[in-house]
Amino acid sequence: MFTSISELRVRFQETDKMGVVYHSNYYVWFEIGRTDYLRELGYPYSKLEEEGIMLPVIECDCKYINPARYDDEIIVKSTLEELKGASMTIYYEVFRKVTNELLVTGHTMHAITDKNMKPVRLRTIKPELWERLNKTDK
Repeated sequence: MFTSISELRVRFQETDKMGVVYHSNYYVWFEIGRTDYLRELGYPYSKLEEEGIMLPVIECDCKYINPARYDDEIIVKSTLEELKGASMTIYYEVFRKVTNELLVTGHTMHAITDKNMKPVRLRTIKPELWERLNKTDK
């Protein structure tokens, strides 16, 4: 499957008193990875929302393996893990760029809904997006 790569630098405000990235910031980085993923496929979130499609998070997890620290350059790899009729799951890996050390893995599961949060089948309402997501490469 296609993998999007996002590069970031840890900001001071993202760290705690120990100088380690505060755990909730990884979910922000997952969002950056997810939006980059969709943008690179030619379907940014803004376009989805204009077309009445929402992707609310219905499940998320994060496994912390090694800490990121202030000023680290990091890479977020985002890959579509599963696509069902009215849901999708994206898998993430976060690495320290200099050493390629794996820092975190995780996923987010999203319902695919209309503006009223009613589930919709992406294959039916956006077949061209369904096809793009099902390709093995960009």
